[in-house]
Amino acid sequence: MNASHDYDELAGQYVLGTLPRAQRLEVDAALANNASLRAAVAFWEARLLPLTTLVEPSTPPASLWARIERSLGPVTKPAPTARAGWWERLGLWRGLAAGGFAAAAVMAVVVGLRVNDLQQPHYMVVLAAPQNAAPGWVLKMTGATTLRLEPLVATAVPAQRALQLWTKADDWSGPVSLGLVKPGETVEVKLDKLPKIVPNQLFEITLEPEAGSPIGKPTGPILFIGRAVVI
Repeated sequence: MNASHDYDELAGQYVLGTLPRAQRLEVDAALANNASLRAAVAFWEARLLPLTTLVEPSTPPASLWARIERSLGPVTKPAPTARAGWWERLGLWRGLAAGGFAAAAVMAVVVGLRVNDLQQPHYMVVLAAPQNAAPGWVLKMTGATTLRLEPLVATAVPAQRALQLWTKADDWSGPVSLGLVKPGETVEVKLDKLPKIVPNQLFEITLEPEAGSPIGKPTGPILFIGRAVVI
């Protein structure tokens, strides 16, 4: 098990379900006797579990679950642990051994995607405050060139200032503005004039002058930041 200073990252991956199965089972076993690890897991559950309430869950077609079972092969249900974590409370993922797939499927439920369209890549971005990693906004792909930005918390904006959304892929020369954002309001973001989203693409919200950045790139502090992940 990792040293205590690594618990935060480990717990975040555990809650998201991105750990390999062997490592996830190792964390399961350690939770009963490791108070620091339990606290780190509780912290990330409190931050991430509210995302599941953003939309109504969608029921995957029976044919999809059959494909999942065939791809997984024989699955051995893990032994019960002393602590029922996020996975057990959701129930849907009991017995699934493919942690990476489970994480993607959880996120698909969170953002209400059409699960029968598996050929089109879908992305989501959780924009978090850089100071404490608390989620503030979520970007959900609603079409091939459209994202929906939804607030998770209230954001106070000083007078004569505004929130501005930016994006930048790793090979771009600089960030591109996606427009101003009104605190507490959902907005549709059009990407039809930009290249297609790629994994790890950066999105951020900065504090700018009331009319937006006058120089075409961020000038104010970063309030929220996150990267695109395939789900």
